Amino acid sequence: MNYQTLIRQSEELLRAEPWYVSALSNLSALIMSSLPDLNWAGFYLMKDGGLVVGPFQGNPACIHIPVGKGVCGTAVQRDETVHVPDVHQFPGHIACDSASQSEIVIPIHMDGSVVAVLDIDSPRKNRFADEDRRGLESVVKKIESCMDFRISRD
Repeated sequence: MNYQTLIRQSEELLRAEPWYVSALSNLSALIMSSLPDLNWAGFYLMKDGGLVVGPFQGNPACIHIPVGKGVCGTAVQRDETVHVPDVHQFPGHIACDSASQSEIVIPIHMDGSVVAVLDIDSPRKNRFADEDRRGLESVVKKIESCMDFRISRD
């Protein structure tokens, strides 16, 4: 995977649309179509102290995830990337899609606080390598530098 291309494409999508819902919708589609062996790519957004599903590509997902629960909630609680080579070995894994075998979740920040996470699942165990972690963390850095999660469209 050429992550430099994905990062450039992500930046263009993010700069083209300031409303985070539209931008993240396109970004989830870009990730899903660019990376092989995925069954879910999307975002969970912080709301009322927990995570709620945001824009994504894939099967229907869990709607609410408490902080500290599952891979997404653990990433928020630890405030760090959580890479799980085999989700069945992760204590407290939430099986939103039974096809998921591995997962990577990266927190997204605004003003020093976690406001969302990028969540990517694969139907293949050990799908995500260190190159994927670094590349996806770079995509998240673009999100953090381009998005204002306070902008709403009433």
